[in-house]
Amino acid sequence: MAMLGAVEHSGAACRDPALPALAALPATAALPDPFVMADGQRLTRKADWACRRHEVSRQLQAYELGEKPAPVPGSVSGKLDGKTLTVTVSTGGRSISFNANVQLPSTGQAPYPAVIGIGRSFLNNAELLARGVAVIDFPNNDIADQQNGSSRNKGKFFELHPEAQGTGALVAWAWGVSRLVDALAQGAAPAIDARHLGVTGCSRNGKGALMAGALDERIALTIPQESGSGGSAAWRVSDAQKVAGQNVQTLRQIVTENVWFRSSFGEFSEAAARLPYDHHQVLALVAPRGLLVIENTAMEWLGNQSAWVSALAAREAWVALGVADGMGASQFSHPDHCRLPAEQSPEVLAFVDRFLKGTPAKTDIVRTDGKFAVDRQRWMPWSTPALK
Repeated sequence: MAMLGAVEHSGAACRDPALPALAALPATAALPDPFVMADGQRLTRKADWACRRHEVSRQLQAYELGEKPAPVPGSVSGKLDGKTLTVTVSTGGRSISFNANVQLPSTGQAPYPAVIGIGRSFLNNAELLARGVAVIDFPNNDIADQQNGSSRNKGKFFELHPEAQGTGALVAWAWGVSRLVDALAQGAAPAIDARHLGVTGCSRNGKGALMAGALDERIALTIPQESGSGGSAAWRVSDAQKVAGQNVQTLRQIVTENVWFRSSFGEFSEAAARLPYDHHQVLALVAPRGLLVIENTAMEWLGNQSAWVSALAAREAWVALGVADGMGASQFSHPDHCRLPAEQSPEVLAFVDRFLKGTPAKTDIVRTDGKFAVDRQRWMPWSTPALK
């Protein structure tokens, strides 16, 4: 099974799932079974994973994010001037351009693998550059603004797609990253290896990094960092943490904070259990490509326990596909939000070595310093198939 996709979305020809209105969706207390197709059939073949991914992607966009538009062939171009890569996208007689900063390493040999940072990378960029990995800053706020609730429909994505009113910023950023990947694949920055790209981001931008990697199969490695609710955490488990008296961001709160999600997502504020998916399946959209989930157990607000349960459930997709060590989860307590601790840096570099540089590295990383009791019967009452 190919680890890296040749196209943005390999399941485009698959059947769309039914997308009932909220009132017609059944409530499911447990995390939904990632191995059951929308028609009720249980997965048995690796070859069917692309269509299962397609179903979850459609549900995610329909209920939570908004639609990610497919580009018109030939509508994307790029030009590098010094360290600035300008990407231009045209459609319907409209055109927008955005600039991404490209920092090349002084070691290694071109073309270099690269890590795209949503906003910027909060990993140890000096270590990445010293390892021969380029770092690209993606201007997500330019694509879709996220200052607060008044930022709705602002940014270049909406200038190009005025029909997309109400779309969330996260999927707009994912769209922009995909257009950046288009430009790199066309050779707009010859020193960058477009077949070995990673994406990362921290906090709100970590949510965006997850969506970028989940919705574009050409991205080899996804590293959401302290992305919390709306990122690596599961809505259902976060609600349970809140009920248990913890100070955790939930779906009902996050939709009031900013414009990361589609405007209609608020209807699920008191009904997260009616979503036909949860974020363990959003993480699993990356499978079988590389995913490293970095979280901080000191940040209860981010849903520390929820993110751990979600990651464990998501990892079963890689287990089913026979590539369990392609997904890692690391939680380490520290006081500084969005600072990568030295304890997690070797784990990041291991995933970079394996998925971006193609060198052997130990990526079987599943660890937390949180004392979380995981009730698998409550959250994961389903079994994991060994797909053939």
